[in-house]
Amino acid sequence: MLDDTKKIFIQESEELLEQMENALLEMEQVPNDAEHLNSVFRAIHTIKGAAGIFGFDAIVAFTHPVESVMDNVRNGLRSVDPDLIALLLKCKDHTANLVEFISGEQEDISETLQEAGKKLLNELTPEQPSELTVTNTNEKIEVSDKRSPSEDHWVISLDFKPDALRNGLDPLSFINYLKRMGEIIEIITFTHDFPCWEDMDPESCYLSFRIALSSSANKEEIKSVFEFALDDCELRIVPPHSELEKYLALLEELTGEELNKLGELLIQVGALTEQELNSALQLQNGVLNDGATKEIKPLGEILVEQHVVSKDVVEKAVAKQEIIREKIAQETQYIRVDANRLGQLINLVGELVISNAAVKLLVEKHDLADVQEVVSGVEGLVENIRDHALQLRMVQIGETFSRFRRVVRDVSKDLNKDVELVITGGEAELDKTVVEKINDPLTHLVRNSLDHGFETPDERVAQGKPRKGVLRLNALHDSGHIVIQIADDGAGLDTDKIRKKAEEKGLINAGQELSQREILRLIFEPGLTTKDTASNISGRGVGMDVVKRNIDALRGTIEVDSERGKGTLVTIHLPLTLAIIEGFMVGVEQERFVIPLSMVEECVEMNTDEWHLDKNSHYVNLRGQVMPYIKLSEFFGVNYQQSHRGRESLVIVKAGRAKAGIVVDRLFGELQTVIKPLGKVFQGLKGVSGATVLGSGEIALILDVQGLIGLASAKTTDVKTLESV
Repeated sequence: MLDDTKKIFIQESEELLEQMENALLEMEQVPNDAEHLNSVFRAIHTIKGAAGIFGFDAIVAFTHPVESVMDNVRNGLRSVDPDLIALLLKCKDHTANLVEFISGEQEDISETLQEAGKKLLNELTPEQPSELTVTNTNEKIEVSDKRSPSEDHWVISLDFKPDALRNGLDPLSFINYLKRMGEIIEIITFTHDFPCWEDMDPESCYLSFRIALSSSANKEEIKSVFEFALDDCELRIVPPHSELEKYLALLEELTGEELNKLGELLIQVGALTEQELNSALQLQNGVLNDGATKEIKPLGEILVEQHVVSKDVVEKAVAKQEIIREKIAQETQYIRVDANRLGQLINLVGELVISNAAVKLLVEKHDLADVQEVVSGVEGLVENIRDHALQLRMVQIGETFSRFRRVVRDVSKDLNKDVELVITGGEAELDKTVVEKINDPLTHLVRNSLDHGFETPDERVAQGKPRKGVLRLNALHDSGHIVIQIADDGAGLDTDKIRKKAEEKGLINAGQELSQREILRLIFEPGLTTKDTASNISGRGVGMDVVKRNIDALRGTIEVDSERGKGTLVTIHLPLTLAIIEGFMVGVEQERFVIPLSMVEECVEMNTDEWHLDKNSHYVNLRGQVMPYIKLSEFFGVNYQQSHRGRESLVIVKAGRAKAGIVVDRLFGELQTVIKPLGKVFQGLKGVSGATVLGSGEIALILDVQGLIGLASAKTTDVKTLESV
């Protein structure tokens, strides 16, 4: 069993590796984007550091060279190309394998895993990166004196105070010591403070210097040269342009776990020394102590006026402060909650809904008019609690969609195809349990589209199509459901080939009349595939039937549209939640049934004489629209007594694009429905997807609308079609 430290490390590493993969995939489109480069570096750097803290030496040993390579890339010592990105993706996968290994019980890493890591590092670091770094640094120093001092060198403003000589300071000694930091390009001595000869004090110092210095030292190191003279001089150190860019880059990279003050941020990146900060703060405090009549300038403005820090760096630091402030504020809005606790909360809310229904029933039964208003208020509160509780488990589907970027990239490269993934509607939300169960069906549909749907780049160009194909993942809300669309602009489905394969498998009879939609639905039959040879991706006839079965288990529907040469669209309709729904209760004799309200289109009351029946099919003409219908009394074998029938009602339901009618005796209206799973004995029961407990304590079955529509459609045609249940 994993201890807490391992759990924390594994969880954080998985999140960081996902960020790293996303950044690398973005770098394939924009190779030199600083944000993505820094994101990859920070991810591998953080994993290495955390692994060192927790003692996972194997991960440290592998990630350290990868970190060094990314540092060289950031510093311009190594270029970004497709081969490097592909190699870094493999390094990410190997790191994930190492993280997965430590979650197990084994103590020693397998030889295979070790060899895989060595092979990757040999490919990644064929040369010693340290040599490259030294060479480049020397080159910068060598050519630095050829450039303009005002742009590429440190400019030091050194103004000695009158008592400097009296206090035993020798200005020349500091300048000589400064040579150890680099090369002095130029020294300008200012004499404007010299008095007349008659007034000059030989023991007073009137010297001021402006020094151009070429050095790889940082600001703090240069300031340390004058450390013993700080009380007797005014010192300002202005960095070169290259150093300003470094400050801006460092500010950009700061993640910031806590909100630092402006001065602390500037010291952190090396743009400001503590002495410079203290001087600016003293000036600011001096104005404050003089009284409220003077305007108190912000610290950043004072630093810019003193030419201590450039305006661009100050503005960047202020902007970074705001980003960190927003990040901290956002992080405080979220807490991690165990999914099991959320599930328990949903269950308790469900019981609260049932108990509230029981109270309401008792009030109506005993005609307690004075309690009715209170019960109605409680019912409203229960509905609000239900809605908010369900929202806690809602997650955006965009994260699931993003995982397919790697799938599309890898599979398309294996198949020598060029495919771009376009994601829209990622902000659409649905229940976390639905998201977890939809991942496998989506994976199969995406891989199937890449293998079956898209042509090779040369074939696309020959057909007048763009060389790069487009696979689109889209999500949207529709009447209490979420609609997921997988669309490609590939070759489309060959209906003639599908029909031929179905006839060979005995799924349909030769010459049997089928509509376009019915032929396309044959791809969900077990064992049917249009590929002549199987591959590691598809072609075995296993998968599409499993996809449909999984969608059906989620009380969803799946539909296919395709046009030869234009592409294919797969549309999935799913309920937003599998816990509590708004239902519509109907009755047959003494039995009660619940239909999901989002699937009910309308209710029509009709006389029994208006039904058109024959021995083999049930259908009704409703305002010119012919649709199948099914009688619940016959379907469930309810003991029907003619004397009690009266007027029947037809409930029109819709699942996807399919419609059907359900014939019932009574309409009870809307009902908050807590979905309870069926036991193993009843899991194979057709036409039922679950059950709910009514306020009276009775059990009402929740109808499987998709399954009933499929059964009703099957009764209205002699064609052998797919059963939906």
